[in-house]
Amino acid sequence: MYNLLLPGWVIPTIVIGVIVLLVIIVVACLIGTYNKFVKMRNSCEEAWATIDVYLKKRYDLIPNLVETVKGYASHEKETLERVIAARNAAMTATDTRGKIEAENALTGTLKTLFALSEAYPQLQANTNFLDLQNQLKQIEAELANARKYYNATVKRINTKMQTFPSNIVAGAMHLEKFEYYEIEDEARQNVKVKF
Repeated sequence: MYNLLLPGWVIPTIVIGVIVLLVIIVVACLIGTYNKFVKMRNSCEEAWATIDVYLKKRYDLIPNLVETVKGYASHEKETLERVIAARNAAMTATDTRGKIEAENALTGTLKTLFALSEAYPQLQANTNFLDLQNQLKQIEAELANARKYYNATVKRINTKMQTFPSNIVAGAMHLEKFEYYEIEDEARQNVKVKF
């Protein structure tokens, strides 16, 4: 049998080396988690900016649509004014919650506008109106996809913020839960137009 006697400095050196290695691993994990949160937050902000681009297109299209309808349904002034008021409220909303609520209200008034247009056959035959309506339908489809992507990025970052151990880094970064883009209950209902 061989008796392996190690010098007295070897064991403390190994212990210190293991501690240093553990510290390096922990710091690397913290840095990696921090960087992941930065990327995820930027993805959420980019997704929200994409929604804003489509909303701007929508806002620009609505006055043209209202003017076209106005020529055929001038006595429906109240409906047209509600559409413009909802558009203006949506354009001036500043925070995420306010923007979502204003957009839901605008969507409801647009449904009313299109339901109103069905009562005017000559409006339904107007090529300008049909073109504007098709453009708006396309923008609405693009908006739906952008909202879906935004909600997916929000789900990812919220899940990461709430799971251990990344919740520690999220707390240190003062990250708050992102809001989903949800429609209000009244926007889920069918539009009823009475004449």
